[in-house]
Amino acid sequence: MEDIPLGWDSIPVGRIYRRVKRTNVPHEELLSVYRDHGVVPKKSRDDNFNKPSEDLSPYQLVCPENLVMNKMKAWQGSIAISCYRGIVSPAYFVYEKIKKVQCTRIKSKYIHYLLRSPIYITQYMSRSKGIRVNQWDLDPKAFEQIELLLPSPYEQTQIAKFLDYETAKIDALIEKQQQLIQLLQEKRQAVISHAVTKGLNPDAPMRDSGIPWIGEIPAHWKIKKLGHFGQLQNGLNISGDSFGSGFPFISYGDVYKNQFIPSNPSGLVRSTKEDQKKYSIERGDVFFTRTSETVDDIGIASTCLQRVEDATFAGFLIRFRPWSDDLDPVYSSFLFRNKLIQSSFTEKMNLVTRASLSQNTLKTLSVCIPPQREQAQIATHLQKQHSNFEKLARDLTQQTKLLQERRTALISAAVTGKIDVRDWQPPTHTEEEAS
Repeated sequence: MEDIPLGWDSIPVGRIYRRVKRTNVPHEELLSVYRDHGVVPKKSRDDNFNKPSEDLSPYQLVCPENLVMNKMKAWQGSIAISCYRGIVSPAYFVYEKIKKVQCTRIKSKYIHYLLRSPIYITQYMSRSKGIRVNQWDLDPKAFEQIELLLPSPYEQTQIAKFLDYETAKIDALIEKQQQLIQLLQEKRQAVISHAVTKGLNPDAPMRDSGIPWIGEIPAHWKIKKLGHFGQLQNGLNISGDSFGSGFPFISYGDVYKNQFIPSNPSGLVRSTKEDQKKYSIERGDVFFTRTSETVDDIGIASTCLQRVEDATFAGFLIRFRPWSDDLDPVYSSFLFRNKLIQSSFTEKMNLVTRASLSQNTLKTLSVCIPPQREQAQIATHLQKQHSNFEKLARDLTQQTKLLQERRTALISAAVTGKIDVRDWQPPTHTEEEAS
């Protein structure tokens, strides 16, 4: 900042905090630093797939009010003041207040908000070095030179209290939006599952499918095992130096992220004509994710609506190619990208070190085959429903984004003195009800 509020100080990080490295406490609780949540116990989150080392003795002790930073992700906001005691990865930086400033002059909760505000994250980004973005590294000396804006201890406390109150309200609204998005996704899956197992006619005569997870199906529908009406093929395994140029290549991500195979795949590979013949991508092909570290990422399907010229596909995928035109490709895309089918794979998977889906498991998969005309009707119905769900999801996501932007702007304004909260008091219960 070119200008700071009257009465505020500007002091380098290194004059307030010093880096510490306390190890050999493997019994302590594992902690992680999150961009959105700060320092939290690792076990409290189910979205952290980084496996800790078997030997935790090099992990660093963190005490309450210590500053913790992921040096490679500081520019993304992975920096925070800890409220917990525990241990963090050796790759993190841990700081404690220098003894002579361990007094009421520095309020840790204010520093927490300050260091996670946009103007500071911009500083971390400009001072980080590395060849690639995911290899950027913030040097401790560069970090310790960053100036901290320090109002009076009273005002630091007021800013922290104000932000605790206001961000809690915004966070509650964001949580509600995210819950609505989750409910919307569940509703969408329920609509798909019902359509591809029960059809659209509620008065159709039903019969038992003989498959527990499918239940009853319309009496005129067929049940077929995948291996009885198509061929399975694992993808191309090729050395890493063959990628980056050449011909189109369908990657794991192309399948995982898309209901339909993209006409312009994300990858390129130097494949041969023989490769392109054996691992071709034709209209009606269905591709399944074959291997992953978690079962939830196995058996996710993507369907090809138009041939991709000269293309091949990754070894982490399995291609199913129907022998005839019995399956409408759009119906097929909803049928196979269906949570019921993914769930049916779980108990049959090979879970040695990574979850793995085999051709034999896919061959025995039972699926519902309505008459072709009915497939087309179901596909049209589900595409319309899909469009409606997507619009609702976009609206909810946009509302969430606006709330997050409001939260970020509020923090930035408070910690830079753009708003004066010295006289702020939390509303009384009566005032909150009135608002």
